[in-house]
Amino acid sequence: MLGVSFDQAIQGIQMAASNSSSSSTKMPSVTPEQSLSRYLQEIRKFPMLEPQEEYMLAKRWKEHEDMEAAEKMVTSHLRLVAKIAMGYRGYGLPTGEVISEGNVGLMQAVKRFEPEKGFRLATYAMWWIRASIQEYILRSWSLVKMGTTAAQKKLFFNLRKIKGQLQAFEEGDLKPETVTQIARRLGVTEQEVTDMNRRMSGPDNSLNAPIRNAEADGGEWQDWLVDDAVDQEVELGEREELELRHEMLVTAMQSLNEREMHILTERRLKDDPATLEDLSQEYGISRERVRQIEVRAFEKLQKAMRDAMADQAKERRAARDELLN
Repeated sequence: MLGVSFDQAIQGIQMAASNSSSSSTKMPSVTPEQSLSRYLQEIRKFPMLEPQEEYMLAKRWKEHEDMEAAEKMVTSHLRLVAKIAMGYRGYGLPTGEVISEGNVGLMQAVKRFEPEKGFRLATYAMWWIRASIQEYILRSWSLVKMGTTAAQKKLFFNLRKIKGQLQAFEEGDLKPETVTQIARRLGVTEQEVTDMNRRMSGPDNSLNAPIRNAEADGGEWQDWLVDDAVDQEVELGEREELELRHEMLVTAMQSLNEREMHILTERRLKDDPATLEDLSQEYGISRERVRQIEVRAFEKLQKAMRDAMADQAKERRAARDELLN
């Protein structure tokens, strides 16, 4: 793989992990089990590195970007990736894909490895391999996002193991005392333990899956979902009607004189209406006179609104008749 970029060099390794064969001979149809077995046989051919040899290869890659050195470091640790990946077989994902994701983590570790710090590549790479595999599982295990915080990820990957240690094999929700123990061990809330257990116990189901034994013509699960939201057309119609009434009110208010408009606004159109006493003092008239002006202004406003609505209805009928003709 000399003469190519590091990413190109490791891309071939990743494809080998996915295809589980390094042979160029076209293979007949193979089951996933056979493919995995062949891949494991292939990676055993790559020799393990002695500490000094690994150090020199890492120096060659870091200082000279030697692709051959990088390839040897990657291939010599493919067995480590496979071993770690086997520990994640309980999540129901294809083992070949889990290994492939682990190889991606290994590649990232090789790119960032600093041999001067005195650690072996395997020690440094284990974190990258596990992180890459766990991110893949969190993305792929469920259609629903399983968790984002470090505590939630820890809960996801340790819940099954701790349930086994506590012999919590019951179906459905966990016992309250079991929930408390798990929450205390993992540093999460009891509600998070309950929610995660429910999500891990119930597999994802497609809304397009057919309903068995359904009445009438059957259908899919999504056909039984009820949308409580207001229909868009109804919502649009109501909004347009509200805007139209507001425009009519603004126009109708113009039929009032300044004093009528002010008194009606203060008495009828405010959340905290003014008292007759306040307005009587403001205008220097009696409270009864203020009430009379308010009533007259309201009647004038009602008449103006009725006239405007009648005109609007007439325009709509004319537009409808024109459309029909």
